[in-house]
Amino acid sequence: MEAAYQPGEAREEDLVILESYLESIRQGGGSEKTIIAYRRDCRHFLRYVAREGLEFPEGIDYRCLRRYSAHLSGFNYKKSSISRKLSSVRGLFRFCRFEGLIETSPADSLSSPKQPCKLPVVLRPAEVEAFLDAIDTGQPLGLRDRAIFELLYGCGLRSEELVNLELDSLDLDNEELRVKGKGGRDRTVPVGEIALFSVREYLQKGRPELIPEGKKGDNIRNRGALFLSARGKPLGTSDIRRRTTKYVRKASVNSNTSSHVFRHCFATHLLEGGADLRAVQELLGHAALSTTQRYTQVSGAHLRKVYERSHPRAR
Repeated sequence: MEAAYQPGEAREEDLVILESYLESIRQGGGSEKTIIAYRRDCRHFLRYVAREGLEFPEGIDYRCLRRYSAHLSGFNYKKSSISRKLSSVRGLFRFCRFEGLIETSPADSLSSPKQPCKLPVVLRPAEVEAFLDAIDTGQPLGLRDRAIFELLYGCGLRSEELVNLELDSLDLDNEELRVKGKGGRDRTVPVGEIALFSVREYLQKGRPELIPEGKKGDNIRNRGALFLSARGKPLGTSDIRRRTTKYVRKASVNSNTSSHVFRHCFATHLLEGGADLRAVQELLGHAALSTTQRYTQVSGAHLRKVYERSHPRAR
Protein backbone atom coordinates (compact mmCIF):
# COMPACT_ATOMS: atom_id res chain seq x y z
CA MET A 1 0.00 0.00 0.00
CA GLU A 2 1.22 3.48 -0.84
CA ALA A 3 2.47 5.47 2.14
CA ALA A 4 0.10 8.16 3.34
CA TYR A 5 1.13 11.76 2.72
CA GLN A 6 -0.43 15.16 3.08
CA PRO A 7 -1.50 17.07 -0.03
CA GLY A 8 1.45 18.96 -1.43
CA GLU A 9 4.02 16.80 0.33
CA ALA A 10 6.47 14.41 -1.28
CA ARG A 11 6.41 10.74 -0.30
CA GLU A 12 8.94 9.70 2.29
CA GLU A 13 10.42 6.93 0.14
CA ASP A 14 10.94 9.38 -2.72
CA LEU A 15 12.78 11.76 -0.40
CA VAL A 16 15.10 8.93 0.63
CA ILE A 17 16.10 8.48 -3.02
CA LEU A 18 16.56 12.25 -3.32
CA GLU A 19 18.91 12.40 -0.32
CA SER A 20 20.98 9.55 -1.76
CA TYR A 21 21.24 11.51 -5.01
CA LEU A 22 22.34 14.63 -3.13
CA GLU A 23 24.92 12.65 -1.20
CA SER A 24 26.39 11.44 -4.50
CA ILE A 25 26.71 15.08 -5.59
CA ARG A 26 28.41 15.95 -2.31
CA GLN A 27 30.89 13.11 -2.70
CA GLY A 28 31.58 14.27 -6.24
CA GLY A 29 32.71 17.66 -4.94
CA GLY A 30 29.44 19.57 -5.30
CA SER A 31 29.15 22.65 -3.10
CA GLU A 32 26.57 22.97 -0.34
CA LYS A 33 24.97 25.83 -2.26
CA THR A 34 24.47 23.49 -5.25
CA ILE A 35 23.05 20.76 -3.03
CA ILE A 36 20.57 23.18 -1.40
CA ALA A 37 19.37 24.32 -4.84
CA TYR A 38 19.03 20.73 -6.14
CA ARG A 39 17.15 19.67 -3.01
CA ARG A 40 14.69 22.54 -3.38
CA ASP A 41 14.13 21.89 -7.10
CA CYS A 42 13.75 18.12 -6.76
CA ARG A 43 11.42 18.36 -3.76
CA HIS A 44 9.21 20.62 -5.86
CA PHE A 45 9.13 17.94 -8.56
CA LEU A 46 8.47 15.13 -6.07
CA ARG A 47 5.58 17.07 -4.54
CA TYR A 48 4.11 17.36 -8.03
CA VAL A 49 4.57 13.62 -8.58
CA ALA A 50 2.82 12.81 -5.31
CA ARG A 51 -0.07 15.17 -5.99
CA GLU A 52 -0.59 13.64 -9.44
CA GLY A 53 -0.63 10.13 -7.95
CA LEU A 54 2.39 9.01 -10.02
CA GLU A 55 4.94 6.39 -8.97
CA PHE A 56 8.52 7.62 -8.79
CA PRO A 57 10.72 6.82 -10.58
CA GLU A 58 9.33 3.88 -12.56
CA GLY A 59 5.91 5.43 -13.21
CA ILE A 60 7.27 8.59 -14.84
CA ASP A 61 7.54 8.85 -18.62
CA TYR A 62 8.45 11.61 -21.04
CA ARG A 63 4.86 12.87 -21.30
CA CYS A 64 4.67 13.23 -17.51
CA LEU A 65 7.81 15.33 -17.57
CA ARG A 66 6.45 17.50 -20.38
CA ARG A 67 3.36 18.13 -18.27
CA TYR A 68 5.60 19.07 -15.35
CA SER A 69 7.53 21.47 -17.58
CA ALA A 70 4.22 23.07 -18.62
CA HIS A 71 3.24 23.17 -14.95
CA LEU A 72 6.39 25.18 -14.16
CA SER A 73 5.59 27.58 -16.98
CA GLY A 74 2.35 28.43 -15.18
CA PHE A 75 4.32 30.06 -12.38
CA ASN A 76 6.08 33.39 -12.58
CA TYR A 77 9.48 31.73 -13.01
CA LYS A 78 12.18 33.07 -15.27
CA LYS A 79 13.23 30.76 -18.10
CA SER A 80 16.59 30.36 -16.40
CA SER A 81 14.87 29.14 -13.21
CA ILE A 82 12.78 26.61 -15.16
CA SER A 83 15.93 25.39 -16.93
CA ARG A 84 17.69 24.93 -13.60
CA LYS A 85 14.77 23.00 -12.12
CA LEU A 86 14.57 20.70 -15.15
CA SER A 87 18.33 20.19 -15.02
CA SER A 88 18.02 19.10 -11.38
CA VAL A 89 15.30 16.62 -12.33
CA ARG A 90 17.40 15.23 -15.20
CA GLY A 91 20.22 14.63 -12.75
CA LEU A 92 17.87 12.85 -10.36
CA PHE A 93 16.72 10.47 -13.10
CA ARG A 94 20.30 9.81 -14.20
CA PHE A 95 21.06 8.81 -10.62
CA CYS A 96 18.04 6.49 -10.57
CA ARG A 97 19.24 4.83 -13.78
CA PHE A 98 22.76 4.45 -12.38
CA GLU A 99 21.34 2.83 -9.24
CA GLY A 100 19.27 0.38 -11.31
CA LEU A 101 15.91 1.81 -10.23
CA ILE A 102 14.96 2.36 -13.89
CA GLU A 103 16.40 1.02 -17.14
CA THR A 104 16.32 4.28 -19.09
CA SER A 105 15.83 7.90 -18.10
CA PRO A 106 12.72 9.58 -19.53
CA ALA A 107 14.35 12.94 -18.79
CA ASP A 108 17.28 12.57 -21.20
CA SER A 109 15.34 14.06 -24.09
CA LEU A 110 13.56 16.67 -21.97
CA SER A 111 14.50 20.08 -23.35
CA SER A 112 14.73 23.31 -21.41
CA PRO A 113 13.17 26.63 -22.49
CA LYS A 114 15.29 28.50 -24.98
CA GLN A 115 17.22 31.20 -23.21
CA PRO A 116 17.45 34.73 -24.60
CA CYS A 117 20.97 35.67 -25.64
CA LYS A 118 21.85 38.11 -22.87
CA LEU A 119 25.33 39.54 -22.88
CA PRO A 120 26.92 40.23 -19.49
CA VAL A 121 27.34 43.79 -18.26
CA VAL A 122 30.89 44.98 -18.87
CA LEU A 123 32.41 48.30 -17.83
CA ARG A 124 34.92 50.15 -19.94
CA PRO A 125 38.44 50.32 -18.45
CA ALA A 126 37.87 54.01 -17.65
CA GLU A 127 34.69 53.11 -15.73
CA VAL A 128 36.55 50.49 -13.74
CA GLU A 129 39.15 53.14 -12.88
CA ALA A 130 36.40 55.53 -11.79
CA PHE A 131 34.91 52.85 -9.55
CA LEU A 132 38.27 52.03 -7.94
CA ASP A 133 39.14 55.71 -7.50
CA ALA A 134 35.87 56.20 -5.61
CA ILE A 135 37.28 54.12 -2.74
CA ASP A 136 38.80 56.24 0.04
CA THR A 137 41.96 54.44 1.12
CA GLY A 138 42.59 56.77 4.05
CA GLN A 139 40.97 54.29 6.45
CA PRO A 140 41.51 50.53 7.10
CA LEU A 141 38.15 49.62 5.53
CA GLY A 142 39.01 51.63 2.43
CA LEU A 143 42.36 49.85 2.13
CA ARG A 144 40.49 46.56 2.42
CA ASP A 145 37.88 47.50 -0.16
CA ARG A 146 40.48 48.69 -2.67
CA ALA A 147 42.35 45.38 -2.30
CA ILE A 148 39.07 43.45 -2.68
CA PHE A 149 38.05 45.08 -5.95
CA GLU A 150 41.58 45.09 -7.35
CA LEU A 151 41.60 41.29 -6.88
CA LEU A 152 38.08 40.83 -8.26
CA TYR A 153 39.05 42.73 -11.41
CA GLY A 154 42.72 41.81 -11.60
CA CYS A 155 42.23 38.06 -11.07
CA GLY A 156 38.67 37.46 -12.33
CA LEU A 157 37.47 36.05 -9.02
CA ARG A 158 33.93 35.19 -8.01
CA SER A 159 32.74 36.87 -4.80
CA GLU A 160 32.53 33.51 -3.05
CA GLU A 161 36.07 32.68 -4.09
CA LEU A 162 37.27 36.01 -2.73
CA VAL A 163 35.65 35.71 0.70
CA ASN A 164 37.08 32.19 1.02
CA LEU A 165 40.63 33.43 0.54
CA GLU A 166 42.93 32.93 3.50
CA LEU A 167 46.28 34.54 4.25
CA ASP A 168 48.14 31.49 3.01
CA SER A 169 46.19 31.63 -0.29
CA LEU A 170 48.43 34.52 -1.27
CA ASP A 171 52.00 33.91 -2.43
CA LEU A 172 53.53 37.38 -2.47
CA ASP A 173 56.98 36.16 -3.54
CA ASN A 174 55.67 34.43 -6.68
CA GLU A 175 52.86 36.99 -7.16
CA GLU A 176 50.21 34.25 -7.27
CA LEU A 177 46.89 33.48 -5.67
CA ARG A 178 45.57 29.99 -4.92
CA VAL A 179 41.81 30.01 -5.45
CA LYS A 180 39.25 27.43 -4.29
CA GLY A 181 36.94 27.29 -7.29
CA LYS A 182 33.51 25.84 -8.00
CA GLY A 183 33.09 22.07 -8.07
CA GLY A 184 36.37 21.53 -6.25
CA ARG A 185 38.33 22.95 -9.22
CA ASP A 186 41.15 24.86 -7.54
CA ARG A 187 43.44 27.05 -9.61
CA THR A 188 46.42 29.34 -9.30
CA VAL A 189 46.17 32.78 -10.89
CA PRO A 190 48.80 35.50 -11.32
CA VAL A 191 48.34 38.76 -9.44
CA GLY A 192 49.30 41.98 -11.21
CA GLU A 193 51.49 44.68 -9.71
CA ILE A 194 48.67 47.13 -9.01
CA ALA A 195 46.59 44.51 -7.20
CA LEU A 196 49.66 43.34 -5.29
CA PHE A 197 50.38 46.89 -4.17
CA SER A 198 46.80 47.27 -2.86
CA VAL A 199 46.92 43.92 -1.07
CA ARG A 200 50.26 44.74 0.56
CA GLU A 201 48.92 48.12 1.71
CA TYR A 202 45.90 46.40 3.23
CA LEU A 203 48.01 43.72 4.95
CA GLN A 204 50.41 46.30 6.40
CA LYS A 205 48.07 49.15 7.32
CA GLY A 206 44.49 47.87 7.12
CA ARG A 207 44.07 44.31 8.31
CA PRO A 208 46.01 44.71 11.59
CA GLU A 209 43.59 47.50 12.56
CA LEU A 210 40.58 45.25 11.94
CA ILE A 211 41.72 42.55 14.36
CA PRO A 212 40.00 43.17 17.73
CA GLU A 213 42.13 44.23 20.69
CA GLY A 214 43.22 41.23 22.71
CA LYS A 215 43.37 39.04 19.63
CA LYS A 216 46.10 40.80 17.67
CA GLY A 217 48.57 38.17 18.77
CA ASP A 218 46.20 35.30 18.07
CA ASN A 219 48.12 33.17 15.58
CA ILE A 220 45.00 31.27 14.54
CA ARG A 221 43.20 34.50 13.61
CA ASN A 222 46.29 35.80 11.82
CA ARG A 223 46.34 32.64 9.73
CA GLY A 224 42.63 32.98 8.93
CA ALA A 225 40.57 34.89 6.41
CA LEU A 226 42.40 37.36 4.22
CA PHE A 227 39.60 39.91 4.32
CA LEU A 228 38.03 40.90 7.63
CA SER A 229 34.96 42.92 8.58
CA ALA A 230 35.04 45.99 10.83
CA ARG A 231 34.55 43.57 13.75
CA GLY A 232 37.42 41.36 12.70
CA LYS A 233 35.27 38.55 11.30
CA PRO A 234 35.54 36.95 7.84
CA LEU A 235 33.50 38.72 5.18
CA GLY A 236 30.52 37.14 3.40
CA THR A 237 29.31 37.63 -0.16
CA SER A 238 26.53 39.92 1.10
CA ASP A 239 29.22 42.28 2.43
CA ILE A 240 30.78 42.42 -1.04
CA ARG A 241 27.39 43.21 -2.59
CA ARG A 242 26.84 46.10 -0.18
CA ARG A 243 30.28 47.56 -0.82
CA THR A 244 29.75 47.27 -4.57
CA THR A 245 26.46 49.17 -4.37
CA LYS A 246 28.11 51.91 -2.31
CA TYR A 247 30.89 52.58 -4.81
CA VAL A 248 28.65 52.20 -7.87
CA ARG A 249 26.60 55.12 -6.57
CA LYS A 250 29.67 57.11 -5.60
CA ALA A 251 31.36 56.63 -8.98
CA SER A 252 28.12 57.02 -10.99
CA VAL A 253 28.85 54.00 -13.16
CA ASN A 254 26.31 51.54 -14.65
CA SER A 255 23.68 50.92 -11.96
CA ASN A 256 23.51 47.25 -13.01
CA THR A 257 27.09 46.76 -11.89
CA SER A 258 27.44 43.88 -9.44
CA SER A 259 30.57 42.38 -7.93
CA HIS A 260 30.40 39.67 -10.63
CA VAL A 261 30.70 42.34 -13.32
CA PHE A 262 34.40 42.68 -12.47
CA ARG A 263 34.87 39.04 -13.46
CA HIS A 264 33.17 39.83 -16.77
CA CYS A 265 35.44 42.85 -17.19
CA PHE A 266 38.51 40.75 -16.44
CA ALA A 267 37.67 38.25 -19.19
CA THR A 268 36.48 40.76 -21.77
CA HIS A 269 39.39 43.16 -21.34
CA LEU A 270 41.85 40.26 -21.63
CA LEU A 271 40.27 39.09 -24.89
CA GLU A 272 40.17 42.64 -26.27
CA GLY A 273 43.87 42.86 -25.43
CA GLY A 274 44.59 39.76 -27.52
CA ALA A 275 44.59 37.02 -24.86
CA ASP A 276 44.05 33.41 -25.96
CA LEU A 277 40.56 32.07 -25.22
CA ARG A 278 41.85 28.88 -23.58
CA ALA A 279 44.17 30.90 -21.35
CA VAL A 280 41.20 32.98 -20.21
CA GLN A 281 39.28 29.74 -19.57
CA GLU A 282 42.08 28.55 -17.26
CA LEU A 283 42.26 31.88 -15.45
CA LEU A 284 38.50 31.91 -14.86
CA GLY A 285 38.39 28.25 -13.81
CA HIS A 286 35.68 27.33 -16.32
CA ALA A 287 35.17 23.60 -16.80
CA ALA A 288 33.98 24.06 -20.40
CA LEU A 289 35.35 26.35 -23.09
CA SER A 290 31.78 27.10 -24.22
CA THR A 291 31.22 29.00 -20.96
CA THR A 292 34.18 31.26 -21.73
CA GLN A 293 33.14 31.77 -25.36
CA ARG A 294 30.27 34.07 -24.42
CA TYR A 295 32.89 36.73 -23.71
CA THR A 296 33.89 36.65 -27.36
CA GLN A 297 30.39 37.93 -28.11
CA VAL A 298 30.92 40.85 -25.75
CA SER A 299 34.30 41.55 -27.28
CA GLY A 300 32.74 41.32 -30.73
CA ALA A 301 30.07 43.83 -29.75
CA HIS A 302 32.83 46.18 -28.59
CA LEU A 303 34.70 45.78 -31.88
CA ARG A 304 31.50 46.52 -33.79
CA LYS A 305 31.13 49.82 -31.93
CA VAL A 306 34.76 50.69 -32.63
CA TYR A 307 34.23 49.86 -36.31
CA GLU A 308 31.07 51.96 -36.60
CA ARG A 309 32.74 54.88 -34.85
CA SER A 310 36.01 54.72 -36.75
CA HIS A 311 35.53 53.41 -40.30
CA PRO A 312 34.40 55.87 -42.99
CA ARG A 313 32.31 53.18 -44.75
CA ALA A 314 30.65 51.85 -41.62
CA ARG A 315 27.59 54.11 -41.95
